[in-house]
Amino acid sequence: MTAVDRAPGARRWVDGFRVAPAPPLPLGSTATPDGIAFAVASGSARRVSLVLLDPERGDEVAELPFPEDYRVGDVWAMTVVGLDPDLVHYAYRVDGRDDLLLDPRARRLPGGETWGRRPRYRSAVARPDDFDWGDDRAPRLPVEDLVVYELNVRGYTRHESSGVAAPGTFAGLREKVPHLRELGVNCVELMPVFEFDETDVPGAPERLNTWGYHPVGFFAPKASYGSPREFKELVRDLHAAGIEVVLDVVFNHTGEGDHRGPTQSFRGLDNAVYYLLTPDGDYYNFSGTGNTLNCNHPVVRELVVDSLRHWALEYRVDGFRFDLASILSRGRDGGPLPDPPLLEALALDPVLADRKLIAEAWDAGGLYQVGSFPAYGRWMEWNGRYRDALRRFLVAAPGGAGELAGGLIGSPDLYAGRGTGASVNFVTCHDGFTLADLVSYDHKHNEANGEDNRDGHDANESWNCGVEGPTDDPGVLALRQRQARNALALLMVSNGVPMLLAGDEFGRTQRGNNNAYCQDNDITWVDWGLAERNRDLVGFVRSLTALRARHPVLRRAVHPGGEPVPGWRYPAVSWHGARPFEPDWSADSRLVAVLLHEEGVDSVFVVANTDLAATGVELPEAPEGTAWHVAVDTATGRSGAGGRRGSLVVAGKSVVVLEALPVPGEDGPGEDGPGEDGPGEDGPEAGSEEDGSAQHSEGGQR
Repeated sequence: MTAVDRAPGARRWVDGFRVAPAPPLPLGSTATPDGIAFAVASGSARRVSLVLLDPERGDEVAELPFPEDYRVGDVWAMTVVGLDPDLVHYAYRVDGRDDLLLDPRARRLPGGETWGRRPRYRSAVARPDDFDWGDDRAPRLPVEDLVVYELNVRGYTRHESSGVAAPGTFAGLREKVPHLRELGVNCVELMPVFEFDETDVPGAPERLNTWGYHPVGFFAPKASYGSPREFKELVRDLHAAGIEVVLDVVFNHTGEGDHRGPTQSFRGLDNAVYYLLTPDGDYYNFSGTGNTLNCNHPVVRELVVDSLRHWALEYRVDGFRFDLASILSRGRDGGPLPDPPLLEALALDPVLADRKLIAEAWDAGGLYQVGSFPAYGRWMEWNGRYRDALRRFLVAAPGGAGELAGGLIGSPDLYAGRGTGASVNFVTCHDGFTLADLVSYDHKHNEANGEDNRDGHDANESWNCGVEGPTDDPGVLALRQRQARNALALLMVSNGVPMLLAGDEFGRTQRGNNNAYCQDNDITWVDWGLAERNRDLVGFVRSLTALRARHPVLRRAVHPGGEPVPGWRYPAVSWHGARPFEPDWSADSRLVAVLLHEEGVDSVFVVANTDLAATGVELPEAPEGTAWHVAVDTATGRSGAGGRRGSLVVAGKSVVVLEALPVPGEDGPGEDGPGEDGPGEDGPEAGSEEDGSAQHSEGGQR
């Protein structure tokens, strides 16, 4: 190295490159009129070098030590004058060690463009692009109006049946936007799209981590899914269809693992800053993956906030779901903090003020905060207790009726004062059985994962309906179809935010695998042939989202109360049984009936019978000027059946939803639903005593 001018802060030559001081902020790499400014933080490093790499092969081109006088606090900052961002990639080297470290702030991470090939990651400078957002407008939907749909970008279109031009990519997903719109979905929750190394599956190099919960960086899109421009095109198309985009983000750990894992970035820059360490210097493992990010350290907290601002501003995403979010509440000793700085910062950040924040309110270290997650008036939660209660009710577990009741009205026992929108209700998600498997397996079948079926949850609250796994028994198949419809119907009539798992609308199966993170094959790839074979189920789901959209009482923002309201015939919520106002909350009860009411506006009556036998139900009187009409009957799979009833027989293992519709010529609530000539009016009512369908008709689902 030759220094032409050794004055502090002056420009100089380093190994043939002209360098100059750079501002310490922003961190990362920034193209400037002079060249490229690099700034990286490391308080523990004694020496830091910028390593320039060949953009094609990744070979080292030059190593430029940061002059000590270019350091500002713990930030090493330097401009390389005249450097072209398109002609160079880069990394950092700390204290002369061999490891080439990725920039924690890199907005591009080349080297992993080919799925399934071991990546050779490099950091790259992101130039400002000229992407045309056109007249893009974010939907900004009220949370109580959301219908969320969780999907994996690769798995959603990778199967040959998807029929898309670029399977397993952002571009492939764009071709499925019409399906989402027609289904009635208005929010997609994308499993991780930050860069991750799918080839890093400990102990199983032949398998690929298709879920993506193993981040390499927090600012760069997954290169094998497509370019930044292609991701923006996806967001723009979803917005144009009225669909919000929520990203599943992983800030609880990184892909570096424990001491046996690769040193990619954070470990080499400042191990004790980025990770929670025991007094002996080992890694706390509250994530179950070997390490735990030190989220409430100021440096890491700033990294997380800046990452989310980047995705909100650069890619216009509408919100974030935080994997194992309880880790974000842990302090440096690993214990939960009463007032976690990171969670407060995210909730109160002005840039993120109109973005959704959703917590998976537990972690792998045993911290379970469903209903008690530090919310700051902003956070929503995946409601795991709702999932368990609904599943227990479906299999007629003791006490299931009482457990389900609170979930139907937005879980006020968990979210009092926070509103129904705090509860993201679901019966299935990526982690566990699909809906088809929930009604087809009593036990997990994860042998393909190579861990002797030890991985995955053992307690699934599932029921195979009499036969484990595949069968051609028509009775078993009919019962499974009905149970799936029951789950979907109860989910869609519950106050709170419903979330569907991709493919559940047409019976996708993982063959009993409830932990398919390492199955990059037809176990996780969505088979679109099922959409045609099970088109009746697809239509049923569409009818449920339409039902929810037209009934305000199903989308309440505030938990309904059971106290009388002056001038109202019924309270906002009332509970019933075989007879009006006589609910059965005993441990062996298998019947739940609830009336959701808003005087002069809307009324919906839901009856769920989880007994194998049919039961008669006397209906409460319909509000003045209206009559009860069957909107959904899971025993037949039909919707909008019409017909006025004062009583009905609810088939075994079925759900009936009735809506109060105006009687012609009489005053009643506004006509938001189907009228007297709605579907099914020419025949007997679904679930009525006249046709007996509530007792035995199953409907065609195969």
